[in-house]
Amino acid sequence: MERYLPDEAATLALGAALAAAAPSGCRIWLHGDLGAGKTTLVRGFLHALGWRGPVRSPTYTLVESYALTGHADVHHFDLYRLADPEELEYLGARDLLDGDGISLIEWPQRGAGFLPPADLEVFLTHRPPGRAVRVLGHGERGLAVVRQLERALPA
Repeated sequence: MERYLPDEAATLALGAALAAAAPSGCRIWLHGDLGAGKTTLVRGFLHALGWRGPVRSPTYTLVESYALTGHADVHHFDLYRLADPEELEYLGARDLLDGDGISLIEWPQRGAGFLPPADLEVFLTHRPPGRAVRVLGHGERGLAVVRQLERALPA
C-alpha cells in the first residue's frame, strides 16, 4: 500500500488506522530518516488506543512500554543509538517482542540478527510539504493489516 500524507494530521490518522488494524503480538518495523514521522505515527497509534500522556521517541532508553486498558500492551522501540543488537537481550527485549504486546520498532536495521521478523514494515519518506508512506505486510497477519488499512485509508 502506498499513500501520500500531506501533513502531520494525516500521519496521525495513519497511526490511528494502524492501531485499529494491528492484532496482539503484531511486530511493526518503522523505517525512515530522522524527522520522517515515525514517532508521530506512533503517537497517532497510541492516542487512538486511549493513551493521553506524551509520546516521545525512546532514543536513550531504547524502549518505552504502554499498558493500555482494554488493549494489548504497546512497546515502542527506538534503536537509533543501539551500539550492538545484543544490548536488546540485556534489556529483556526478547520477552517484550515474543509476547502478546504490539511492538513498534524505529531503526529496526540496527537490531539485525536479534529482532524477530516483522509482520508489517512502514517506510516513511520526506516528500515536501508532507511525506510518502509505503506499507508492506508479511505473512497472513501482516497482509490482513494491509487489507484493513487500504479500506480505512482509500487512495
